[in-house]
Amino acid sequence: MASWQGFKSTKEHGDICMQLHSASINEIQERREYLRRIVAITGFLARQDIPFRGHSEKESSANQGNFLECFKLLSQFDPFLQNYTAASNSTYLSPISQNEFIQSFAEEVTEEIRKEIKLSGMYAVMTDEARDGKTEQLAVCVRYVNSDGKVVERFLGLQELKVFDAKTITNTIEALLDANDLGNLTCVAQTYDGASVMSGASGGVQALFRANHPEAIYIHCYAHELNLVLCCTCRAVQEAADFFDCLECVYTFFNTSLVNHEKLIAVQKQLGLPGHELAQLSRTRWSCQLASVTAMLENYSAVLTCLEEIGTPVAVGLRMKLCKFSVVYMMVMFECLLSITDGLHKYLQRVSLDLAEAVMYKEAVCDTLKAKRTDEMAQSLYNRAKAICQANGSDGQSSSPRRKQKRMKESVVESTCGAVGTDLGSSDNLKRHLYFPCVDRMISELSQRFSSVGDSILKGVQACHPSSVTFLSQDLLNEVALHYNIALRAEEIYVAKHYLAKKNEEDCTNTACQQLYM
Repeated sequence: MASWQGFKSTKEHGDICMQLHSASINEIQERREYLRRIVAITGFLARQDIPFRGHSEKESSANQGNFLECFKLLSQFDPFLQNYTAASNSTYLSPISQNEFIQSFAEEVTEEIRKEIKLSGMYAVMTDEARDGKTEQLAVCVRYVNSDGKVVERFLGLQELKVFDAKTITNTIEALLDANDLGNLTCVAQTYDGASVMSGASGGVQALFRANHPEAIYIHCYAHELNLVLCCTCRAVQEAADFFDCLECVYTFFNTSLVNHEKLIAVQKQLGLPGHELAQLSRTRWSCQLASVTAMLENYSAVLTCLEEIGTPVAVGLRMKLCKFSVVYMMVMFECLLSITDGLHKYLQRVSLDLAEAVMYKEAVCDTLKAKRTDEMAQSLYNRAKAICQANGSDGQSSSPRRKQKRMKESVVESTCGAVGTDLGSSDNLKRHLYFPCVDRMISELSQRFSSVGDSILKGVQACHPSSVTFLSQDLLNEVALHYNIALRAEEIYVAKHYLAKKNEEDCTNTACQQLYM
């Protein structure tokens, strides 16, 4: 009888091997459903740029980190997770498993980047140092045109640097490109900072990299170049450097002390001024300097009144500096000059930056600065500064030349003290010692620092753009073709010109016909 029951069960449910196989399939499907949810949580946190782990992932922890907390939240509403119990040795929730999932995501993304670059056939490389604690790393990014015709920038990888000479950095970049199977593709450009180890014409990274990639022209980051223009201007004109140091001291005075900050807000309300905050300066983003100067001009009367009411030695010293006519003049002067360069700052930080147009924009800024270098403009700035001083009850005479102190016998003086200064109270002296030197230095630095790439190549690249007035200029295209070893025939250019001209004519005719029938 027992044998008969066993036979009937085998007929209905299959033999033991079939039952084990069916159970194995069900278990595999359940584990895949479980893993699908783990992968979804990983993708969500990665896409939102949220850290995975918290301070502690112990069971007793009140907050086990974003990854585990998201898993708990999903378990509250997902019937599958409520009914499924993962094996103790395969929960896939440990830090090691989380890192493996992240690494898998990174490999998949990198593989897509490699496919897009290979489809494009060429790329540009951008690298910079990225410090993680006490570890120096080299961040490598690539820029290329994707299948949709859009210029994109993608992060390729990080490599630890233990030696910082040009050869080691170049080998590190080459190794990362070879690891991603990009070494045989055409690299058309390379972009680094202006450090000598990177930009050196003979032994720098850009020179060593061009030995293997001769088409890769070196381009210094133009936004950084513009920062260096303004930094060099301040270093060349000591009064300008002192002026920005003064603005930084005023910002620190009012923002490191809550009491002083509240007093400034109260004075602003008392004077009926809008509550504009003072802006902090930045050594690497000089577009912040315009915000700082503008904020000081808007809050000038409130700052002077507040410093007078506080009355501490530091406040009195800051007020004396701000009351100097030369300081007020430089506020007005730098607001004018930095407003001219501010548009270029913003343009150079755009994702869709065109190098040839950036050079044209730079030339336009230079032309504007040259047009501003006139006696009439200097007098206009002087009149505006004088009006500000008069409106705030300041005569601006605290900038008179310092008197030469008596010589100290048998003493060693390592710095200048009491030297006879220049009277910066007159319009002519301000023009000759502040305004013209700053304008001249900015024009000179703009002309020198933005000439790392040959103008002929830039104009040739611009001639490839349909919106350019030099579009399909044969002479300019020949320069690009020669540099990148492209076989360019004059007949092809003539055919393209006639084809585009006819196409534009037909488009205009169709548009006119559509308007007639509307």
